[in-house]
Amino acid sequence: MGHRLWMKGLGLLSNSRKTVATCGEWLTGCFGSLSEADDAVQETWLRLSCCDAGDIQNLSGWLTTVVARVCLDMLHSRTADREESLAAQLESITNKPGISDPEQETLLADSVGVALLVVLDRLKPAERLAFVLHDVFAVPFEEIATIIDRTPEAARQLASRARRRVQAKESDSSTNLSEQRKVIDAFLTALQSGDFEGLVAVLDPDVRVHIDAEAGRPGASREIRGARNWAQGPVAFSRAARFAQPALVDGSVGIVIAQHGKLSRVLRFTIANGKIVQAEIIAEPTRLRKLDLAVL
Repeated sequence: MGHRLWMKGLGLLSNSRKTVATCGEWLTGCFGSLSEADDAVQETWLRLSCCDAGDIQNLSGWLTTVVARVCLDMLHSRTADREESLAAQLESITNKPGISDPEQETLLADSVGVALLVVLDRLKPAERLAFVLHDVFAVPFEEIATIIDRTPEAARQLASRARRRVQAKESDSSTNLSEQRKVIDAFLTALQSGDFEGLVAVLDPDVRVHIDAEAGRPGASREIRGARNWAQGPVAFSRAARFAQPALVDGSVGIVIAQHGKLSRVLRFTIANGKIVQAEIIAEPTRLRKLDLAVL
């Protein structure tokens, strides 16, 4: 249905603009998917149509509670069904006709953040809902508790647990986090604009790049040496770079790439003297799941 249409669908449920905007934003944050947010809106509309709206004294409150519970049910279902590998999920999503809408993808990445979507996807459903509702939209724990059928203290603990996952501590390093971020921001800017010389400028002339089996082309070398040699490859993928964002990877600044809200690549770097001296491109599903990722 698309972003504008599911927002319109929310409007049918309530005359409150504030409720419509808020629910729309945190649905996107919870799911990381506009299509699933749309499904949640439609399910809520069906539930409202089956009851007497005149008996609902606080329609905005009713809307928030029901949409959140629908969201929680869908997240539980998603978790239960997640037995296929990440690679199979990505292939299935990518091969669906018409599902790749650049405008919607850009809207999702800009409004929620690629790195946050990736980290949220690793949380348990109740943790994700408690964190998004409280930390992002300031919903009181007393209200969250009624939505997830827990005590306020339990809801507080769920949000706290999620917060620790989202906001990991930086590792001890000779290059501090802010300096790393400057280098990676420059790298990402050059990558997204297809700026070959800009990439070369942030790479050590003798940079070494390791590419795992899932990330590389069949038969291609798994290691690249030299700034100008490697810079040719990233420039060719500048369009896909709009789904890339800096993130903490095992305590250091790296890059996550997540199209359709699903993690597909992680770039891990070693930085010295303001240059990238080593890079690792990780796409193997088992390795991706073991990485400690957090939002910067």
